[in-house]
Amino acid sequence: MREITASGQTVDDAVQSALEQLNTTRDHVETVIIDEGKKGLLGVFGSKRAVVKVTMKKNQVEQAERFLKEVTKHMNVPVEVTTTVDGNHVTYNLTGEKIAMLIGKRGQTLNALQYLVHLALNKEGTQFYTVTVDAEGYRARRKETLQSLAEKMAEKAVRLNKNVALEPMPAFERKIIHSALQNNGSISTYSDGVEPHRHIVIKPS
Repeated sequence: MREITASGQTVDDAVQSALEQLNTTRDHVETVIIDEGKKGLLGVFGSKRAVVKVTMKKNQVEQAERFLKEVTKHMNVPVEVTTTVDGNHVTYNLTGEKIAMLIGKRGQTLNALQYLVHLALNKEGTQFYTVTVDAEGYRARRKETLQSLAEKMAEKAVRLNKNVALEPMPAFERKIIHSALQNNGSISTYSDGVEPHRHIVIKPS
């Protein structure tokens, strides 16, 4: 954690000096006033400079990225991580030669990584973030697969006129199924079971 003690004619001057040295802005630091200083007679005689201690705040997003790199390194799967922040949602996109090892069967390994990164990202800090950990476009491909599966299983439920239960999925994947079928008037969907075995049931109307 970077920390600087700086001085100036006023507290504001001292803080500004520290910000320039840290190459950052006020919203990324915590400031402690060590000495407010004093102007002195006619602003000269007996004057005392203000002293502040300015500390860089922890960057949650960068810390979580480092955590992700450490985890994949211990898995012997070195990756490049591209991080994008959109409001309070962070996406970490992984690329590398052994990327399939990080995806796992039906994305289970990637989902586990996403869960760990979500915990690491929100462990400390003032802002709450939601997280996506992607691997070379896997999430988009998986979404298409789930949407196709939803349509096929809905047709099956109508054809057999009975409930069809899908395999257990994490909440964000179940949401894709619900969304894909929300305008289908022939069926309804609901989630059943307890995590990690919670799954979607498609019910003919």
